[in-house]
Amino acid sequence: MEQNVKKILIIGGGYGGLKVALGLQRKLKVKADIVLISKHDYHYQTTLLHKVAIGTLSVRKARIYYRKILDCKKVKFIKDKIIKLCPKENKVIGNGGEYAYDYLVIGLGFKPDSFEIKGVEEYTYKLSSLNRALKLTKNIENKFKEFVHTQNSNDLRVIVCGTGFTGIEFAAELATQLEELCLICGIDRSIPKITCIGRSPHILPVFNPKLVSIAEKKLKDLGVEIINGGTIKEVQKNKVLVEKEGQIIEIKGNTIIWSAGVKGSEIVEKSEIPNKKGRIKVNSHLQCEEFANIYVVGDCAIAADKDAIHAPTAQLSAQMGDYLAELLCAKLEGREFERDFRFNHRGTVCSIGHTDGVGIVYHKNVSGELAAFMKNTIENRWLFSIGGFEMVFKKGQFRYRTSN
Repeated sequence: MEQNVKKILIIGGGYGGLKVALGLQRKLKVKADIVLISKHDYHYQTTLLHKVAIGTLSVRKARIYYRKILDCKKVKFIKDKIIKLCPKENKVIGNGGEYAYDYLVIGLGFKPDSFEIKGVEEYTYKLSSLNRALKLTKNIENKFKEFVHTQNSNDLRVIVCGTGFTGIEFAAELATQLEELCLICGIDRSIPKITCIGRSPHILPVFNPKLVSIAEKKLKDLGVEIINGGTIKEVQKNKVLVEKEGQIIEIKGNTIIWSAGVKGSEIVEKSEIPNKKGRIKVNSHLQCEEFANIYVVGDCAIAADKDAIHAPTAQLSAQMGDYLAELLCAKLEGREFERDFRFNHRGTVCSIGHTDGVGIVYHKNVSGELAAFMKNTIENRWLFSIGGFEMVFKKGQFRYRTSN
C-alpha cells in the first residue's frame, strides 16, 4: 500500500503554490506524500510590498508563517532554495539535497526584468521580495534622517522606473507619507521629489482612459512628477537617462526603483523544460506539454485562454492554485476531471495611498475611498482563504489601520 502513495512536490510558496498545498490539505481523501518547499519559512502578499517599503505595513504583520497554516500531518513544509530542475529524472535539487516526485507543481514566482538596460542591476532597488522591500525602507529612512548633515537634495529625490501597478502604488504610498517624514526630520516639504518614468503613453496601461486620467490627477495632486512616453536608455549611480521625442533627459535622484517589468523564474529559465524568459507554456489543465507530470502556476506559467494570454497577477495565481488542487485530488482519487482552467477576472484596483485608489470591479469603474475599500477587501479575502477570520483580524488591511 505504501508503495502506491504518490509524491506531490510543490516548489514555491506564493499565491499559486500555497493554494495548491492548502487545497490538497483540505480536500484530498486518499493518502499522499505532499511536500511544499520555499526558500523562506513565511508567505507574504507581493501586492503589499510597496507598503512594507514605505513603512506603512510592518514586516511582522506582513509575514505569514507556513507552519502556522499548514497541517504537518498532511503537508510537510521544507525551507530550502531550489537550484536545479531535473524533469527527466523526476526530481529537483535544492541546497539541502534532492527531492523526488511523482507530480511536480512549479510556482517559483517572478524576477524583475532589466531588459538588459545598462546599470539596472547595479544601481536600482526592486520590489520583488520582502527582504528587498526592507532594504528600500532602510535606505529611505536613512536618507531622510541624514539630510540634516548631508544637505544633499538629491538624497530626497526618488525615481520610479515603470508606471504599472508596482511603480504607481509605491510612488503614491511614499507621496502620502512625505509630509510626516518631513515633519519628523525637520525638512522643508518642497525639497523631496518623486518622479515616475514610463514607456507607455500613459500610466497604468491596463485601465481605460477615464481611470488613467483620474489616477494621474491624484498623483499630480500629491506632487508626483510623471514622464510618459520615455524610454530609459541607461541607469547611472545617481541618475537615469531617458529618451523622449528624440532628446536625452537626465533625471537626478539618489534612490532609484526599478518596476518596469518582470519575467519568470531563473531556475526555470536555465532548465531543460522549454520556456520563454522563465515562463512555461501550459495547456488548459495547467500541464507542461513536454512533461505530463509537471504542472505550473503563477508567474512561471503562460496560460492562454483562446487568443488572450493572461497577465501574471496574484488573482490569477490564486485561481490557478485552487483549480490545480481540485485536479490533483481527482487524479489521486481516481476520478474523472475534464474541466479546463478558466480565469474569472473579478477586477483590478490600484491603491493611491491607504485611503484612495482607482480600479475596475466587476466591469465597473471605482475610485476614491470606495476603490481603497475594495483593495482592502481583495487583500482580506486572500487572508480569509488561507486562514479564516482569525487571519483577517491579525493581518488584515482596514480603513484606519496601518503601522503608522
